[in-house]
Amino acid sequence: MNPIRKTIQKTGFDLHRYRPQIDKLSYLQTFDLQTILDIGANVGQFALEIRQTLPEAQIYSFEPIKECFKKLEEIIESDKNFKAFNFALGDKNENLKMNKSSYTPSSSILEMAESHKTFFPHTKENKPEKIEIKRLDDIAHSLSLSKELLIKVDVQGFEDKVIAGGIKTFKKAKVVLIENSFVELYKGQPLFDDIYQKLKFLGFVYKGSLQEKLSKKTGQIISEDSLFIKLL
Repeated sequence: MNPIRKTIQKTGFDLHRYRPQIDKLSYLQTFDLQTILDIGANVGQFALEIRQTLPEAQIYSFEPIKECFKKLEEIIESDKNFKAFNFALGDKNENLKMNKSSYTPSSSILEMAESHKTFFPHTKENKPEKIEIKRLDDIAHSLSLSKELLIKVDVQGFEDKVIAGGIKTFKKAKVVLIENSFVELYKGQPLFDDIYQKLKFLGFVYKGSLQEKLSKKTGQIISEDSLFIKLL
């Protein structure tokens, strides 16, 4: 078993949320990335994966759910180039209700759609948790951001709000890795075409996916981890 997964399982969680192949992530080494914004960190799955590829990069992780944030801090506490924040990112500075799923990676500020419950029935039970939301552009000055910046976004239907509240910061990034849906999994969420157009407007070009989630019945693409690169 992967030693990273063993570490996470000791905390009572498992490594399921983000599962790109390491050889695909190694492509990111070509960009000399020095800073990573891990937006929607859950318990640190992506942070641990990307650390193997970019061992010296500064990682800033954002996770609003208290239970997950506590696990996140415990898992990465020995990493000197890592800092975690217990709030979400969006287009406004406010407090909102998070729909905390029984499977925490499926938690969202948006209401879960029936299609999500059909595709992933183990996620349908949820309870509300009050969380804090801040705009990325408002807090970016407090971070040490290099121009060699990767922004990773996995926020269950809140992607457009993250971009809207961080346009200046997104414009500075070299690479964006963002979860995109082709099916409405959360009510009112943006789908691939919408996010594609927003990032294209900011100067990014789509380079494909690092991982896809497929319907077990039909084989259709439900969602993917989309890779966008800044045009020079």
